[in-house]
Amino acid sequence: MPTRNTLLTFGEPAPWFICRSPIRPDFHFDSVAGRYVVLTFFQSAARADSRRILDDVMQARDRFDDANACFFGVSIDPDDEQLERVSEHIPGIRLFWDFDANVSREYGAFLSEQPVAGGGVAGSYRPHTLVLDSLLRVVTVLPFDSNAETHVARVLQVLDALPPIGQANLAAVQAPILVVPRVFEPELCRMLIRYYDERGGEESGFMQERNGMTVAVHDYGHKRRRDQEIDDERLQRSCMVRIHDRLAPVMHRAFQFRATRIERYIVACYEGTVGGHFRAHRDNTTKGTAHRRFAVSLHLNTGEYEGGYVRFPEFGPQLYIAPVGGAVVFSCSLLHEATPVTRGRRYMFLPFLYDEEAAKIREANRKFLVDDATSPQTSRP
Repeated sequence: MPTRNTLLTFGEPAPWFICRSPIRPDFHFDSVAGRYVVLTFFQSAARADSRRILDDVMQARDRFDDANACFFGVSIDPDDEQLERVSEHIPGIRLFWDFDANVSREYGAFLSEQPVAGGGVAGSYRPHTLVLDSLLRVVTVLPFDSNAETHVARVLQVLDALPPIGQANLAAVQAPILVVPRVFEPELCRMLIRYYDERGGEESGFMQERNGMTVAVHDYGHKRRRDQEIDDERLQRSCMVRIHDRLAPVMHRAFQFRATRIERYIVACYEGTVGGHFRAHRDNTTKGTAHRRFAVSLHLNTGEYEGGYVRFPEFGPQLYIAPVGGAVVFSCSLLHEATPVTRGRRYMFLPFLYDEEAAKIREANRKFLVDDATSPQTSRP
């Protein structure tokens, strides 16, 4: 397993691994997705802070029911097993015996190593707790500090702030989409909104095929939106890195598609005073847009406006929305619409994602674009 020099950060997918546990020789960590996961790299139960934290987890064991949340502790000390210093409590509380430190190394907890007589490894260790969402992506990181007595209370506060997983129920017909939270931090969302407000945006058209050419047209009956291109390279990179690190891996897991390129960096605004909307359309029906594979509707200010849902008419009347910093991701070939905003302003970050094969299509079709109607901004996520 690779060595990581930093701890995981907000929104990053947690690496999958196989590790021995007290009752299973090859526990597959990816199999626990679908609930909130608390993963604590405590190094050794002989540490005073680790001992306090593990005891507090046991005191709160009713919070870890395997339905809404579960706990995993990671030890690199063979004495924890041999001396039975810590044990599992199933359902909900389990352990990993990471005595070669491979898992700790992959998560950035273990920084260096040296041989230890009798087995195990030693080195510079950064004990910490990760709270992961149902997709096994990082919600928060809590390093151990001098306040071990409040560590578990802080973990429980994080869990309390998350929506419950909910009960099993029969699914209605659903569009083949992803709703992925925690792609952009709230701070980046506010930065993008400020960027738009300072510049004001321009009226946004849409692509049509006319006489074999792809042209941009405007029709307020079909679309009413203003867009602001992001020219700031640092802001572009901030967006690109988060798409690459936090969204692309989930897309690959769900769709077996590896996005390698981004088309356009824009902040879009649907204004409630004019009923901002975009009627049902597809995003890849012209020669100039045929390369587009997936659309990303990344919500920057959910809850600050009314209306403004994403809808997929082919799959029913359901309305979709994502939390602040979250994304609705879907194939560009799906019929979709942005319903009218009736109050406030709906701010969105709206890139298209594609791959190297699609890049060849885009290059071949440039000759069909009138004034290169699609945005020239493209980069690799």
